[in-house]
Amino acid sequence: MKKKIVVAITGASGSIYAKVLLDKLLMYGNQIERVGMVMSSNAKSVWQYELNNSKFDQYPFDQYDKNNFYVPFASGSAKYEVMIICPCSMGTMSRIAHGISNDLITRAADVILKERRKLILVVRDTPYSLIHINNMKTITEAGGIICPASPSFYSKPASFEDLAATVVDRVLDLAGFQNLDAYRWKENEEDIK
Repeated sequence: MKKKIVVAITGASGSIYAKVLLDKLLMYGNQIERVGMVMSSNAKSVWQYELNNSKFDQYPFDQYDKNNFYVPFASGSAKYEVMIICPCSMGTMSRIAHGISNDLITRAADVILKERRKLILVVRDTPYSLIHINNMKTITEAGGIICPASPSFYSKPASFEDLAATVVDRVLDLAGFQNLDAYRWKENEEDIK
């Protein structure tokens, strides 16, 4: 069954994670019915600063303004199964934890949680304050998944994109995608010896 998903990008540093996620979703067309995409204003300027381009506008997904509440996934009746916020700023996470739906990103997250669907927050800041940890706890208790952007190194990534993919592959697994090109720890017999 094909998935309807929401991808939200906030202004936290880590645009490389969003880019790798969007690139991988392009490869999963046979698993996707529709992708709704929304970016905060800061997300666009951080992307331009960190990646030296504005190519976020070139993805063939349904892109929506952050202040537009008349989009399908602003309502639970649209049946979007998964929402991934990548990267997720601490401010966005805080608003979600406290039920403040002041833009499309926080409204969509509220809808996903109330409908008991899958919300994945790829938080990137470090270290965490107790406020951050308590917000993570609140979201986890409400059914969300906190997936910190903590890359792994055992696959021996050769580039920044490969390194970001170690996080994105985990996110795609959590979202329920058939992610066949992900590195799996000690999955091959020769890796075990």
